[in-house]
Amino acid sequence: MEFKVRTFLTTILMFLLASNILILESEAAGECGRTPIGSAAASLSPCLAATRNVRAKVPPACCARVGALLRTSPRCLCAVLLSPLAKQAKINLGIAITIPKRCNIRNRPAGKKCGRYTLP
Repeated sequence: MEFKVRTFLTTILMFLLASNILILESEAAGECGRTPIGSAAASLSPCLAATRNVRAKVPPACCARVGALLRTSPRCLCAVLLSPLAKQAKINLGIAITIPKRCNIRNRPAGKKCGRYTLP
């Protein structure tokens, strides 16, 4: 009898853990979809120098990644730029927000607010 109770409780515990993981996973789809914000930020690493100096040449790899991000998940760019990771990397939001224009990306969300800044 004790074995059946223990098995039953173990089964219930496993079910609760599995359902909790599914709930957390479904809530995780945010501004960057299912991509964690850290991964989205890491994908923009070629842009780092261009986020600190408005006169710095934006590397083609940066433009390609920003363009792809704006096509697939336009709100993700702001989410990355407003994240604590961007603050840790000492990214200047006012400069970083100009990258889509500096890359001559067509169909960029011009006039969209990103924090207190507006995309040019």
